[in-house]
Amino acid sequence: MAHHSRRALLKGSLGSLALGGSILGAAALTASPALATDAVRSVSFHNLHTGESLNAAYWEGGAYVPDALDAVNHVLRDFRNNATHPIAPGLLDLLHTLSTRLETRSPFQVISGYRSPATNAMLHAHSDGVASGSLHMQGLAIDIRLPDVDLARLHNAALSLGGGGVGYYPSSDFVHMDVGRVRRWGGV
Repeated sequence: MAHHSRRALLKGSLGSLALGGSILGAAALTASPALATDAVRSVSFHNLHTGESLNAAYWEGGAYVPDALDAVNHVLRDFRNNATHPIAPGLLDLLHTLSTRLETRSPFQVISGYRSPATNAMLHAHSDGVASGSLHMQGLAIDIRLPDVDLARLHNAALSLGGGGVGYYPSSDFVHMDVGRVRRWGGV
């Protein structure tokens, strides 16, 4: 796909969103060896709080696509204060693998992506379920569900990846995934 075609795809996916720019270091643009055979990797999101959707090829031609990563950062921003932060490409790789494993083309419904320290502190003060040092504040975590996949199946598939932390919140109807150390827990 030509460079200008990627931009057209991103602009079409974002509609009239204003993209918040972020600068990623060269180390963040290297390939994940576990997915080296994928010619193109894509993710699809629907942010439940902002109503924004994104379908983007974030990996093409052997490298992460900076424009796509910027678009992901924007859609997964802290909706309470519009703060953005780079989302870890490894988290996107996990989500790509998860959607492939589940054979779904539905967008991930996003409950929470990046959280600013101020938002996280406020949520932590009101809930035991929010860690004071949440990986959401580092762009390493996401809370999701899929409209066409049973939550228990989504949870089991996320666990099967062995790629980081997985939290199961059936009462709140979401699964937490992160690229921290491998661990699991249940919540409400």
